[in-house]
Amino acid sequence: MALYASSSVLLRRLLRRSTPASSSVFRATFCSSSSGSGPSHTPPPPSSILGNDAEVANVPPLTTPKLFVSGLSRLTTDEKLQGAFAPFGRLLEAKVVTDRVSGRSKGFGFVRYATIEEAEKARQEMNATFLDGWVIFIDPAKPRQPKPAPQQDARSSHAGVTTNKTVGWCG
Repeated sequence: MALYASSSVLLRRLLRRSTPASSSVFRATFCSSSSGSGPSHTPPPPSSILGNDAEVANVPPLTTPKLFVSGLSRLTTDEKLQGAFAPFGRLLEAKVVTDRVSGRSKGFGFVRYATIEEAEKARQEMNATFLDGWVIFIDPAKPRQPKPAPQQDARSSHAGVTTNKTVGWCG
């Protein structure tokens, strides 16, 4: 039942938005067909597909012009991300987070706009859309949490030198 509810929410998000002007962004199109004689010529009423918009429209307003973009393809680059989000306002930064060792995308990134209004427009238009063949999701970026200081081992000396207390010898 939870799978049905989450797919229902995703379907509503995909169906309620219009396509921005970008060649690499695609929308899902859903067709219904009857089980026998071919396609149905009378689509079901929108209320039966979209249901109540309360759960989709119940998103808090943005407090920062920086957005977190998740669900990116491993092939998405900074340039593709910038091209997809540029139509919604003055884009200050578009960054795909990559692995330090391999240099490949980690599947998420950040975009930053000049104003909160531009960021809100981009969030509304780009959330649950296809970019490079993957469905992306847009959320407000959260401030980076400071990493806790490394805990010093109680057995080590305070001079920065650790002692090895190996007992016995093998070999």
